[in-house]
Amino acid sequence: MRPDWLTHPLRWQRGPVPWAATARGAAGMAVPLGLALAAGRPAEGVLAGLGAMFAGVNDRPAGRRTGAVQQAVPALAGALGLLIGTVGGWWAVPLLGAVGALSGAISVTGPVASAAAVQLTVLTVLGCGMPAPLPGWARAGCYLAGAAWLLLLRQLTTHPQPLHAERQAVAAVFDALADALDAAGTDRAESARRHLTAALDRAGEQLRTDHTHPLRTRLAAASALCEAGVALLHAARPLPTRLATGPRRLATAVRTESLPGPLPVPAAETPATAAFDRAVLHAALAFGGVPGAGAEGSGRGVGGGVPGVKARRSGWERGGRDAFGGVPGAEENGRGVFGRVPSLVGGGQVAGAGGPGRERERERGRWRGLGWRRGVAGLVLGARRGVQRGAVPGVRPWGRAGRAYGARVGVCVAGSAALALGLRDGHWYWLPVTAAFLVKPDLGPLFSRVVNRFAGTVAGVLLVAGLGPVLSGPWWPVVAVAATGALIPVAQRHFAAQTAVITVTVLAFVTTGGDRAAAPARLLDTTLACALVLLVGHLPGLADTRARVGQRAAHALRHTQRYLDHVLLTGRQEPHPADTRRAELRRTAYRTLAQARAAAETAAAELSPGTPAGPDWLRLTVHAERLADAATAYAVERDHGAPAPATPAVRTLTRDLAAAADALDHPGPAPAPPPATVALPPELAGVAAEVRRIRVLATG
Repeated sequence: MRPDWLTHPLRWQRGPVPWAATARGAAGMAVPLGLALAAGRPAEGVLAGLGAMFAGVNDRPAGRRTGAVQQAVPALAGALGLLIGTVGGWWAVPLLGAVGALSGAISVTGPVASAAAVQLTVLTVLGCGMPAPLPGWARAGCYLAGAAWLLLLRQLTTHPQPLHAERQAVAAVFDALADALDAAGTDRAESARRHLTAALDRAGEQLRTDHTHPLRTRLAAASALCEAGVALLHAARPLPTRLATGPRRLATAVRTESLPGPLPVPAAETPATAAFDRAVLHAALAFGGVPGAGAEGSGRGVGGGVPGVKARRSGWERGGRDAFGGVPGAEENGRGVFGRVPSLVGGGQVAGAGGPGRERERERGRWRGLGWRRGVAGLVLGARRGVQRGAVPGVRPWGRAGRAYGARVGVCVAGSAALALGLRDGHWYWLPVTAAFLVKPDLGPLFSRVVNRFAGTVAGVLLVAGLGPVLSGPWWPVVAVAATGALIPVAQRHFAAQTAVITVTVLAFVTTGGDRAAAPARLLDTTLACALVLLVGHLPGLADTRARVGQRAAHALRHTQRYLDHVLLTGRQEPHPADTRRAELRRTAYRTLAQARAAAETAAAELSPGTPAGPDWLRLTVHAERLADAATAYAVERDHGAPAPATPAVRTLTRDLAAAADALDHPGPAPAPPPATVALPPELAGVAAEVRRIRVLATG
């Protein structure tokens, strides 16, 4: 079996062709560069083209607001780099070292901050090393103009239906849940469950900057439905095919902005399937505010007239109480078997009703602007609404991971700048720019990126050299950047392909600026940068995975502990209540666990000769995910009558989990676990087993 570090460079991401982004990319760089050349201002055209190029790299599927944040924040960071990158000669080395250290540190907070950090470093290098007859403010202005042009194109070419991308993201959650239910008990179950977690994260990101839209209510309903689904998936047994029908119909209703239609008749095979059936119909309530629907709470059945639900209501009334053991408040009052479930929708009232719900809606309107700003801050900094941030220290720039990232990036960028200045006086920027792209640990395994960067640079240089005889005249760079701009969205699926496309783009810009013999020097600089990054990236003090993975794993374990604490110590809840606290804790635990697993997979694919051995990060994160699943399954069982554990036994479990997180943050001799003095109920056997495995793996 080949090692991961050897096979990782060959992995290619799959997916549909983003045609809209391809069209935007074709016009994004070509238009400003062509206009500048026509006006006799090539320097301004190159800078505007660079702004459009980086904005194109960050042009990823998202809604209007989220996409604007993903492109605008890195563009502002790049403009800042051009403003401060005015130092020439050897004074640039300490400046680039400081900027690199800062960029590496802030990269740990999230993907938008990481993209901004890349542009800050790269544009600072270009400002210091790329000659341009413009002051810093003018260079920054041209750069922002190019980025703004592509951002404008995005707004003009986004799907005309409002919130189309957000709607697709919420529908994808229901579809992913249906796929996970179909895959239960098969070898596809693990990947399907992870796909479900990723779909929930994407939908949360899409709706982060819009806190009042009904889609958030539907996403909350989807999250509650996923909780009931996880309880089914945790059993690892094949499930009845009818269970996936409800989520798929809800997904179709989200996409078409319609009512879900007839939902499957429940069949109480087990308490878990009964809970899931209840959650499906609860999710249907979130569609009562669809245009054309009747008023909710009017006696028209579940969801305010969901077609087919009323027709089957008598079946629920006859069999639902037997299946669920009697539902408090399920009288013949138009609410069906849900009892108090309608209080979940519209902040305590059914949509369209008056009373306290309408007052809360007005209050949300007063805070809408503040909520949007908080959503933008959350996109950049990775913070989540609704969870007490002070309770669990996050992965922050000043933490152990941030300091390790910063040291690695700062040393590589400063060292590569010094090496480049020692080789030549002019056009020395390529070597530190290459190092900046390669060294950031959150962008993938170092060895894989080095191999692909070198291969992509060679391919791009050879392509330009081969087409040299036909690339004549002053306008060929415009044609070249139009072609490469269209390819960037597709080429991002593999780092070598992306590097080749960007190499051709940059060589076209450099030719426009007057350097027509840049290709051979680019190959030499790339080779030196790859060697330097491999050397620095594997130094003993900078290659320890405990700093890069351990802190993120400890962060995830602490959030899992908070979720477990809440599940075990909170009193029994009505089935599917408005328990937003539990939902937030659950989503935060799964999100941080997914981030820890991604970091563990990256570490597993690293070439790590002679580095100190640490815990088996992948096994640890897998068991932590299983612990979260077991806690979710127990939460559903507890809602339906499972016995509560004794408080001392709960404290023992959570104390063991906290000790595992502390061991990851502060390696050293681990204290012996205290003996369990109170027996746990059988329903918690899986939770206790996973906690023991995690502690053993964390303490070694």
